[in-house]
Amino acid sequence: MSSPTESRLSRTSAATGTRTRAATVTRYAETRRGAVAGAVFGVRRATRVGANAIRRAVDWTRDTVSPAGLVLVIAVIGGVIAGVGFGWVEAWVVAAIAALLLLACVPFLLGAHDYRLELVLDRDRVVAGSTVGGHLDLVNRGERASLPGVVDIPVGRGLVEVHVPLLRAGAQHRENLTIGAERRGVIDVGPMTISRGDPLGILHRDMSWPDVQRVYVHPVTVAIPSTSAGLIRDLEGTPTSDLTDSDLSFHAVRDYVAGDSQRHVHWKATARTGKLMVRQFEESRHARIAILLDLDAAEFETDDEFEMAVSAASSLGLNGVREGRDVLVAVSAPIPEFSRDAVMSINTVPTQTPKAMLDGMAAIESRANVMRLEAVTALTAQSFPDLSIAFLVTGSRMPLTRMRQAAITLPARIRTVAVRCEPGAEPSIRTAREITVITIGALDDLTKLLARGALR
Repeated sequence: MSSPTESRLSRTSAATGTRTRAATVTRYAETRRGAVAGAVFGVRRATRVGANAIRRAVDWTRDTVSPAGLVLVIAVIGGVIAGVGFGWVEAWVVAAIAALLLLACVPFLLGAHDYRLELVLDRDRVVAGSTVGGHLDLVNRGERASLPGVVDIPVGRGLVEVHVPLLRAGAQHRENLTIGAERRGVIDVGPMTISRGDPLGILHRDMSWPDVQRVYVHPVTVAIPSTSAGLIRDLEGTPTSDLTDSDLSFHAVRDYVAGDSQRHVHWKATARTGKLMVRQFEESRHARIAILLDLDAAEFETDDEFEMAVSAASSLGLNGVREGRDVLVAVSAPIPEFSRDAVMSINTVPTQTPKAMLDGMAAIESRANVMRLEAVTALTAQSFPDLSIAFLVTGSRMPLTRMRQAAITLPARIRTVAVRCEPGAEPSIRTAREITVITIGALDDLTKLLARGALR
């Protein structure tokens, strides 16, 4: 039995659909409430509607009225209050002037934009120190003329403003753009926003286009002499001290043992000794180059010094990728300050293609909360044991003792070369038992020192 103050009536419609697929069931319900419950419900609904209206008004005011416009609004309210309360004529004059200015700006907001925007860049990958060209096409698709406006295009941390003139219906405007790419990095272009407002900048309206285009600014690189002319001479890899019965690097001959393949019999030695002799080989490993870039900001004197280190590492990696070798480019991953001593982590840069590697190098930044180079080297040796050559690229503040400590963490069979970047320094090569240290004062010095046999 229902309550005298509230009863619930429900109506259910029949389901429609097929038996083998799906069915839809719709239920309509209505509730009759008593006077008290209805009043409470009405108050809650009115409160919710009022709060939403106030929120929309605040959002509209924040998006439409500039700080100068807020000053005029305050002047109108304050002038009216002062004029009514104290009878000041001056207050009425101030309020009237402020109100006239606001009213004069309102017509500039009337109507709506119906634009089609298209931003075209001539390329999305450039080398640091160059520029990116492009153009912005804007078409008025509306049925009436559109007032002048400004298109704001965020470019990295900067902003490019394009002034759009008065456009008739169907008219088009093209603006040529030039984006500077002076330093290595990743530049996001967009999202674009078009603003329309009064000449005084009191009221304005914005429309946004969410598309973002990305430009990779690659580091400057230099040509590196082929590593095949230095340390790596064979086709499949570098010979090791491990002996095997089948490989490319011939080592010696030994007595035949049951089970040896007859195709490895050394017939000249057999004829000379009178007993079967077979060839023995040195096991070869496929050459794999590791490039470990130091990201610790404390090891670099200036930002330009770090950029030289990134360019040196990129040059070494690019040479290896183009030669078709296995290349590993590793850097320290950011470590939270509270767990710096407990967490060890490295990041690797994609090296499948030169483009992928240079894209990864474009986004690298020096940091304060990273592992030291010795820890990066140790973790790399544990994670990638099949290395042949390791390049340690660091800055001028890195002492030789720490370079040697980093080299010691690598297996003895790995040839370790440290590239120490110090702009303006005299290029030099220092050879220790564990490591060869190359000091470069300019990026071109890396090519010269490697050509002089730094890997031999």
